[in-house]
Amino acid sequence: MTRVLMVLTSHDRLGDSGRSTGFHVGEAAHPYAVLRAAGIDVDFASPRGGAAPADSADRSDPLQAAFLDDPAVQAQLADTQPAEAVDPARYDAVLFVGGHGTMWDFPGNAALAATARAVYESGGAIAAVCHGPSALVDLTLSDGSLLVAGKTVAGFTDAEEEAVGLTEVVPFLLASTLRERGADHVGAGLWEPHVEVDGRLVTGQNPASARPLAEALVRVLDER
Repeated sequence: MTRVLMVLTSHDRLGDSGRSTGFHVGEAAHPYAVLRAAGIDVDFASPRGGAAPADSADRSDPLQAAFLDDPAVQAQLADTQPAEAVDPARYDAVLFVGGHGTMWDFPGNAALAATARAVYESGGAIAAVCHGPSALVDLTLSDGSLLVAGKTVAGFTDAEEEAVGLTEVVPFLLASTLRERGADHVGAGLWEPHVEVDGRLVTGQNPASARPLAEALVRVLDER
């Protein structure tokens, strides 16, 4: 059975703004629905483990409402695997879910990087949506090279960060940093769905990209 690890942020503070944050519910709910419909098992992990803070829930979205009302999903979200306890050998892909919290606790997390590296180097896929690609900015392979170097990627654009007024709040600008790491970051217009597939690396730009990202990931997994 194909199994995907969805990684959520543990970080719930939006810098010094006094506002809360967490993982973007829609960016978890839509991929979860797509993956489960494809017969793929899904587990959840986070940097610290335990309850994952949720953000931007929209119950008018039927898939988000179903996700939030699913007892099995909620049990997993209340007790996510800590990153250091994950066994990469169990997974065919890792999907880094977005939400602004990821900008603080995905980069530099050695356990997350080790899991993603092991899955990728064993022939698995890496996916990330919106701010989820923050996990990729310092992710190196066993030879020391950056995973994103020379790859075409998508991710939350600098223009979108400016549009939500958080350019001075986030610790770095995601799209600019991906480019600094040698990636070819390609952006669409504000809030437009946009996904890039470069081999076994699948990335999406924003919340609207969550569903097509998961659909692309399913195709990549089917083609392996």
